[in-house]
Amino acid sequence: MKVIFYTVIAIIFILITFFGLGPVLLADGSMGERMGTLAVVLLLYLILGGMATAFTKWYKRRNN
Repeated sequence: MKVIFYTVIAIIFILITFFGLGPVLLADGSMGERMGTLAVVLLLYLILGGMATAFTKWYKRRNN
């Protein structure tokens, strides 16, 4: 279960990076639009990282 979870998390991080940072770096929109997109992408990274950390701690406590 742990391997599947980490694989899914890695895939989600890759997708967020590809579809999130691509528009930030390559878009021809205004600087405000780029910074808004960057804020959303960073927020998604924080949420996903927090979920991964919480799951890891929960999984370790459950199996000890």
